[in-house]
Amino acid sequence: MSTTGTTGHEAACPGGARHARETTDRLLRAATRSGAHLIAEAALLVQGWAVLADPIAGAVYSTPAAAAADGVHAAADPYEHPHCLQRPAAGAVLVLAPGPTVPPEQAARVATTTAALLEVRGQRAAELRGEQMRLHTTLVGLLLAGHTTAVADTLGGNRLTHVTVYRLTGADVPTAHQVLWRAVRPSLAPHADACTLLGRLDGELVVAELHRGGDDGRVLRLVSRVSERHHLLAGMAGPLPLAEMPTAHSDAAAARHSATADRRIVPADAVGTSRLTPLLPTAPYARWAGSVLRPLTAAHQHLLLVWLRTGSKPRAATALGLSAGTVRARIRELSRLLRADLEDATVQAHLLLALRAPAPADDSGSEDGNGPARLETLPAGLLDTEAARSWARGLVGGLEPHLRIALTCWLGHHARTAPAAAELHVHRTTLANWLTQCAEHLAQNLGDATVRAEIHLALRATRTGPDDPAALPRRGGRTYRRL
Repeated sequence: MSTTGTTGHEAACPGGARHARETTDRLLRAATRSGAHLIAEAALLVQGWAVLADPIAGAVYSTPAAAAADGVHAAADPYEHPHCLQRPAAGAVLVLAPGPTVPPEQAARVATTTAALLEVRGQRAAELRGEQMRLHTTLVGLLLAGHTTAVADTLGGNRLTHVTVYRLTGADVPTAHQVLWRAVRPSLAPHADACTLLGRLDGELVVAELHRGGDDGRVLRLVSRVSERHHLLAGMAGPLPLAEMPTAHSDAAAARHSATADRRIVPADAVGTSRLTPLLPTAPYARWAGSVLRPLTAAHQHLLLVWLRTGSKPRAATALGLSAGTVRARIRELSRLLRADLEDATVQAHLLLALRAPAPADDSGSEDGNGPARLETLPAGLLDTEAARSWARGLVGGLEPHLRIALTCWLGHHARTAPAAAELHVHRTTLANWLTQCAEHLAQNLGDATVRAEIHLALRATRTGPDDPAALPRRGGRTYRRL
């Protein structure tokens, strides 16, 4: 068979050869216009329907539109659709369903030629894609640098007012970038109601969806599919006003640290979602939190929230776009402002509780008029209510004594296994096994810093005696003896 799909039988038959040339010419003319025109022409030539199905985006082009679902299903399960012709084309699958009167060789020729032309169009698009991707990365960088007006003007003025940000990491980010680009088909057309920017920054994929305050969920669905397919972890933040793009960017990174293989994309508003805070008495809780946080600006509070959500200063630095040294210096300064040791696990748990609190109903200041409240202790009546105790028992109740002691010690060492194992006088593998048992018993993700903070509070609220490593029963040396 030649490159135009002409068979030997057709070469011997002038009418067949002429028909083959006409078919090829019609497809070529359609291909010079657009991919949609090419698919439409293919459907017309086979007197049926034609769909270009992408494994992530679904139907890229479909003629007629009603055939889109059938085409996607046929591409996903070809054995269930033996009447359809399928050809790989430009990272997608071309699916043709010829009419009953179309000869099989003609349908095959149309399928082969259309797929070849789609490949050519894909190669041309790939040549332009690199430059477009660099432009997208530049625009994302400008938004993060605060040049909101310049980017908005580039994209069509003040129509785009809000942004939703996704940050994805994983070993397969480069491939995922290409796949997501094809699926989203981003455009920088001016005066559009929405625009999606995809950029690669510091080895991660950043997706910024600009819109007018609400989105239809399409980009979220595509990001979710790409994350599953390429084993990425993603965080999502927004919608926020476009001027708050840096905040959304850092919040998305904080959320990503809570993502797992079972939950690959995590919204920022789900990170740190607490079952405890709704149980606390609202007025005293808000007054205490307002008093604690009074010395801090909104920027201070955001830095602390990102740090506590990510669980480490280097991770917070990455999320905020700062150096680790800068984050450490700022936290030291905030420790001085708050008059508290922010390296203490209990103080961190209390601080996260304060940052989650509702705004106080008034600006009355401290609770007792003697300056800001302290973070080392909670005010009476806040956590020692029956509702809070019931929550704590439901969270950590039933832990065996050695697991409770080990978990308390590990949390006190900021989730660092080696120093906790040394204090417990057990091997690190033993402690790791105990922590796995704790996670299974609690049905909680101990890798989530906000979950660890709540468990720390629950352990303190349910403590009936000292959770002391010395209380671990032993047969001698480092050997643990179960009670």
